[in-house]
Amino acid sequence: MAEALISGLQKHHFNMRHIHVIELDTNKREQLHSTYGVEANESIGDIAKSDIVILAVKPQQLKTVTASIAPYLKQQCIISIAAGVRLADLSRWLNDYLTIVRCMPNTPAQIQAGVTALIAMPSVTKTQIEQADTILSAVGKTLWLDNEAKLDAVTAISGSGPAYVFYFIEALQLAALELGLNENESRLLSLQTFAGASALASQSTVDVATLRAQVTSKGGTTEQGLLSLQNAQVKSAILEAAKAAAAKSVELGNLLSQSG
Repeated sequence: MAEALISGLQKHHFNMRHIHVIELDTNKREQLHSTYGVEANESIGDIAKSDIVILAVKPQQLKTVTASIAPYLKQQCIISIAAGVRLADLSRWLNDYLTIVRCMPNTPAQIQAGVTALIAMPSVTKTQIEQADTILSAVGKTLWLDNEAKLDAVTAISGSGPAYVFYFIEALQLAALELGLNENESRLLSLQTFAGASALASQSTVDVATLRAQVTSKGGTTEQGLLSLQNAQVKSAILEAAKAAAAKSVELGNLLSQSG
């Protein structure tokens, strides 16, 4: 995700020399510098010279990382993209630091087609919020929340959502194969159908239920397919999947909080 952000900022003509990456792996440092022109080293001290600090590490690593950077913090805005780690815990691990933005991007950020939900602590200034928005907008849409608890729902919908979409595409491709299409035909038709339908829904002035009705002629093939999905309670299964993912997000947040 860190590299996706760097790539997105490069495509938005951000001055790459203003980006300093802390990376312990020598080969990765060299690759980031040669590919994007960013400064990359292993010196934590560079944080003292930064206005924005992005924590792009695994949740399990975050407590250790925050302990190492805490002495260098003054007025910087901290942006955390670590899933599950709550603002209160981040603040506590950073010696009660209060200028923190927590966000949840998703994997389509890799092609600048993601969506990121964000929540800021009250001490974050308007300018810092605008800076955070500019950074995350480089990889897709942004959505600012008014309640941190909503991030568990965000995790279940947009965070885990790409996997649900891939799962459905897998099923559609398999169906195409079983109906006699070859692999190339199955892949093209399945992927383009999803891409086109999503684009249509995004650009349409009517809701998706209306769009679904428009393509469902009475007594036709689409109606028959939808009846099969309804009989299999696919919609209910999707609802339960999202609720299970949200519950797991809450559980992981509690575990991470207890670990510190």
